[in-house]
Amino acid sequence: MADDYLVRIGKLIRDARQHRGWTQTQLAEALSTSQSAVNRIERGNQNISLEMIARIGEALDSEIVSLGYAGPMHLRVVGGRRLSGSIDVKTSKNACVALLCATLLNKGRTVLRRVARIEEVYRLLEVLGSIGVRTRWINGGVDLEIVPPAELDMASIDEAAARRTRSIIMFLGPLLHRMDGFKLPYAGGCDLGTRTIEPHMIALRRFGLDIAATEGMYHARVDRKVTPGRPIVLTERGDTVTENALLAAARHQGTTVIRNASSNYMVQDLCFFLEALGVRVEGIGTTTLTVHGVPTIDVDVDYSPSEDPVEAMSLLAAAVVTESELTVRRVPIEFLEIELAVLEEMGLDHDRTAEYFADNGRTRLVDLTVRPSKLEAPIDKIHPMPFPGLNIDNVPFFAAIAASAQGQTLIHDWVYDNRAIYLTDLNRLGGRLQLLDPHRVLVEGPTRWRAAEMMCPPALRPAVVVLLAMMAAEGTSVLRNVYVINRGYEDLAERLNSVGAQIEIFRDI
Repeated sequence: MADDYLVRIGKLIRDARQHRGWTQTQLAEALSTSQSAVNRIERGNQNISLEMIARIGEALDSEIVSLGYAGPMHLRVVGGRRLSGSIDVKTSKNACVALLCATLLNKGRTVLRRVARIEEVYRLLEVLGSIGVRTRWINGGVDLEIVPPAELDMASIDEAAARRTRSIIMFLGPLLHRMDGFKLPYAGGCDLGTRTIEPHMIALRRFGLDIAATEGMYHARVDRKVTPGRPIVLTERGDTVTENALLAAARHQGTTVIRNASSNYMVQDLCFFLEALGVRVEGIGTTTLTVHGVPTIDVDVDYSPSEDPVEAMSLLAAAVVTESELTVRRVPIEFLEIELAVLEEMGLDHDRTAEYFADNGRTRLVDLTVRPSKLEAPIDKIHPMPFPGLNIDNVPFFAAIAASAQGQTLIHDWVYDNRAIYLTDLNRLGGRLQLLDPHRVLVEGPTRWRAAEMMCPPALRPAVVVLLAMMAAEGTSVLRNVYVINRGYEDLAERLNSVGAQIEIFRDI
């Protein structure tokens, strides 16, 4: 009877794979397994776990393969364990999604090395595939190959996938060079309050792009007679706004000056990639970028995005809240220097290796070892600033760190409307956080963390902060529906387990 079920499941998987137009090898690469293993599964000759069935279903975008509905993913956390050993930082999520959007500029083949295998990337790959871009995982599922079609099929865009990622907004810059009119679904992503696209429009109108928003879609028209005759001044020094302006300028023949530009890590990686495409960019790392665009890009390019400073901060925070000694390797130090300066003032005991270069040959890395420390609350409030200030995405981690320190810490998260509110979820785990207003929270430490069962906050970084607190809490906690964590982190539970955490992934059946 069991063998009969395996054969039936195998046929479902085979049919779903063929419906998607994949070979067994392509499915194997998506699952990081071998073609022979996929062949055995499809013939019903291999036992297969419910977790593997769910993974196959996600890879093939087929609920049939997941046997109806496997339910959302949850985490069961046994806390109070010390971490030890070393852990590598993965490549930047925000750089990878920007580079995927940037491949639309290129008529040639692009290979991106060590791409973050996260839900945000998967959603963009689904969108790219729906409009005719061929993508496949190569080299054992580590690297990603992208080959565009001669003409994009925007009428077939996967609206459901597009609405689940805010990164879709960065299609505007490349697409305005490829067609005179197109439609994009409204951008989605984290629930962080109202996030207007008007700064994007202010920049892109200078390239002739006009947007009308109706019925859940952006209706775009391009006037080829409009060109940026004077410098573009961004009204918001935002990362995606700067990236969109760069993507528009890359194929604008002539020189485009972008002022009040973000100089953050993902913007720098995008600039390095544009240089690999043959676009000269001056001022990388500053707030004024001068782009010498080229009207046509048709090159085969191989690029390695750098490591993620926000993931590095997550791992450092994990060591701090669990009072562990942990070495975090491949830390992009240029983008964590302010955070480390604040932590040093709080009393963090750590050291670092000499600097070395990331695989892109430009970003400076170190290995950082953190040891158990008696932390004191900082004298000044914790607040983000554009690079080189304290990173906006790193602010939530200071809520958990401040809760581990002696004294009161004021955190002022002025950028997002809702995120400070989500930080108060730490109170369910024994934290003492007082919400002063939608942007400010007062943290009292030290904290005796306690286990709890709760839903995952709908914002990425607060969700990870809750997970870290669960790791510090004695007893067993449950964090339900962690899709938002999977949007930004690759195999986070398994990787934390490799250095001593005890986190179990499970699903409702």
